[in-house]
Amino acid sequence: MLATLTLLSPAAVAATPRADCVDPSVQPTVEEQRLTAEVPQQILRASGFDDVGPRFAARLCSVTDQDDAEELIATEGDRLWERAVAQAQGDAVGGLPAGDDRPLYWARLTMTKALRQWKSEFSLDQGERDALLWSLEQHSRGQTSIDFPPSDGIKRVLVSGFDPFQLNDDIRRSNPSGASALALDGTVVMTDAGPARIETAMFPVLWTPFEQGMVEKTFLPHLVPGPRQVDIFVTVSQGRPDRFDVEHWNGRWHQGVDNNDETRLGTISVPEGIPTVTPAPEFVPTTQAYADIVRADTGRFPAYHNTEVTEIPAGQTEPVDQPDGPTPGSVARAGGGGSYLSNEIAYRTTLLRDALGVQLRGGHVHTPVLTFAPDNLTEVTDPVFEQNLHDIVSQVRNIVTVATGADGTASVLDLPRSPRDHTGRLPEPSM
Repeated sequence: MLATLTLLSPAAVAATPRADCVDPSVQPTVEEQRLTAEVPQQILRASGFDDVGPRFAARLCSVTDQDDAEELIATEGDRLWERAVAQAQGDAVGGLPAGDDRPLYWARLTMTKALRQWKSEFSLDQGERDALLWSLEQHSRGQTSIDFPPSDGIKRVLVSGFDPFQLNDDIRRSNPSGASALALDGTVVMTDAGPARIETAMFPVLWTPFEQGMVEKTFLPHLVPGPRQVDIFVTVSQGRPDRFDVEHWNGRWHQGVDNNDETRLGTISVPEGIPTVTPAPEFVPTTQAYADIVRADTGRFPAYHNTEVTEIPAGQTEPVDQPDGPTPGSVARAGGGGSYLSNEIAYRTTLLRDALGVQLRGGHVHTPVLTFAPDNLTEVTDPVFEQNLHDIVSQVRNIVTVATGADGTASVLDLPRSPRDHTGRLPEPSM
């Protein structure tokens, strides 16, 4: 198997697949259909990632059995993640800013589309193809390459980010949480508690992978006790304009429209085989050193400790906003971070922490919204966008550093109150 793949090096494979191994009648997903727009193509060309999909599709045409397919997908998925991390941590390329997360997003979709439309030379049913697609997602998102040193002398920190989203409104969008994940992966920071190694992973803005356990399957190996157990985990997503929020409460409710235009409205459930708490709590709290984070000078944007939730109080039928957290016996309708996938990843990871009975710091941080210059309605980058991207990613790094080095004993009695919009709620959806 390995010998076969060695012969199929990228340089030795044509840049376009054979027509007889592509089935264009297979419908791409909504995400994949956006690839034909000019903005994704411009980003792929500028970054140099426009070679990813054609090369992968051509290599698929040379695969002759299931084992080789599995090995190729793992190898190419890892290669894409490593290439994206290297480019994000290097210099600006093709007029795009250093740290840009969009090339990875659009290049991955060229690969998933190619795999979905691949006409294999061997029998491949839909379940087997879905398993290959799942593997590609995991490997190309850094979920399978998390590797912490066993040394007692270094802290271990796991950070996650998200894909761009709300692309129907503006297809140019980037997600600063994803950019932060690329910028931090494999790096070492000095904290008040000593050096810390950061490993990261990316997650889709899609309901179905979450319902299939992608979050828990990624985090579980690194939360269980052992020589490589993390000391802290931080899930990160994009939230409100001009501010960071350290979310205190994560709610057992999800709703909204994802990147495939699929909708959800209901209770979050944990897949079979995943450790959980029974009965499932309506709200799960952070265990981050939020007081230390909020007090620290981490960067340009103010950071707040957000204790707000939306709940249906016990004995009532209508949801209400509670500024200071849930009341006894209430039913969740939104955590501090809303009810979209940002709240969901926070709920799933902190619930997993509690199900395992481990004393770990973990919770969710919302970044400011990453915006373009007000007069830029068409270009994929501009100086305002690039400065905002740089400042948000730098501040995420500083927040993670503070959270890792803090002893968590600071009093929270005099923390600044989180200012609220006119509704008192986090705008939906936040990511």
